[in-house]
Amino acid sequence: MSTAVICSMPAEGHVRPLLVVAAELQARGWRVRMLTGARYASMVRAAGVDFVPLPPEADTLDELGAGDRKRGRDAINSGVEQAFFAPAPLAGQALLALLAEEPTDVVLHEPTFVGVQALHRLAPAERPFVAMCGIIPLGLSSRDTPPYGLGITPLRRTVPNRVRNAVLTAVATRLVLRPVHRAADRMLADMGAPGLRGRFFMDVLRSADLHAQFTVPAFEFPRSDAPESLRYYGPMTRVERSGLEAPPWFAELGKHRPVVHVTQGTVANTDFTELVRPTVEALADLDVDVVVTTGGRPVAALTDDLAGLAPRPERLHVGEFLPYDKLLPLTDVLVTNGGYGGLHHALQHGVPIVVAGDSEDKVETSARVAWSGAGIRLGTSTPTVAQVRAAVQRILGDPSYARASRAIGDAIATSPGPVGFVDDVEEQVRRRQAAGVA
Repeated sequence: MSTAVICSMPAEGHVRPLLVVAAELQARGWRVRMLTGARYASMVRAAGVDFVPLPPEADTLDELGAGDRKRGRDAINSGVEQAFFAPAPLAGQALLALLAEEPTDVVLHEPTFVGVQALHRLAPAERPFVAMCGIIPLGLSSRDTPPYGLGITPLRRTVPNRVRNAVLTAVATRLVLRPVHRAADRMLADMGAPGLRGRFFMDVLRSADLHAQFTVPAFEFPRSDAPESLRYYGPMTRVERSGLEAPPWFAELGKHRPVVHVTQGTVANTDFTELVRPTVEALADLDVDVVVTTGGRPVAALTDDLAGLAPRPERLHVGEFLPYDKLLPLTDVLVTNGGYGGLHHALQHGVPIVVAGDSEDKVETSARVAWSGAGIRLGTSTPTVAQVRAAVQRILGDPSYARASRAIGDAIATSPGPVGFVDDVEEQVRRRQAAGVA
């Protein structure tokens, strides 16, 4: 029996797509163990996967996420260190202990599980095959892309683009993002892993044997110097029949006027005055249906954050969760704070996007929305009413945004998905075994 260990930092948007991969592996007879935070034990076990808890000292991401979110440059310099580098040495020790318990063919990890670097102090023949599962925008440096974390899009002309990118990368590495580079080298030294040696901090991910990006090329900056190990598989989680019952008001959606859906997701949804309230206010006098999801928070919390708001849209509909398989095909514009998974759900259905994120990796997801032509980025998580209104009206009046989103959706529909990804993993494992590496 082939065996795999899947490693994820404790966050739903990280764990859930990897469980899709786990399901495909198990369907082929693999034994799968998953190393992640205690909060996700029931989710992992419900998928039939053996759950292994991170050490408590490394199971800190949920706690950090509940506090004030880092924004802008600080989201990279101190946010990455606190959230991902600080727990990495202990997470790496836990991974090594798992591998010592029984032979393992493959280690799969998402990019923020930096503890996997503990494996790379070993020679390739002494460790399993390692696949990086890209559930956030691709961060590998390239002559064709600006450095990750600044939210800057590539230029269209090759020579000016490469000159600018070289300058930006040098400035980011040595000045703007110097703290996170120093933190990365300290972390790698603690694990006995090779240091950055002047490389950009996201290039620590280059040590993987397979770089599996869970998107399609149309939604990622092109890299002419990408490693041969980079492959695109499309998103692992896709909108399918949810089992949720549609409320009665769904029957009228999309028949007489455009539908605008606004959500702050399931993580950054503690303060609806950041995005939901200005969106509701912005659309109050437009002839649209406004659909709000609270991401699991009580609807009463939204009612409190909308207190005193007048006028309100005549057709305002609210739910904690709604069946996306029924809602997204009826949606003309999504207004969101830009989680990678949520954006791909919209793109799968060709829905153009107004994106308002500026924390964590959301500056980079927002940059890809703008670059791909699938929507408009607002550059802040707390936009004004006027900003939201102008962006929604622009998308409703310009069909090019919907066309770009539909093109990405078509690419998603034909992407390899988890079947293609596991096909490639199995092929790589067979090659290693034939070569006597494993």
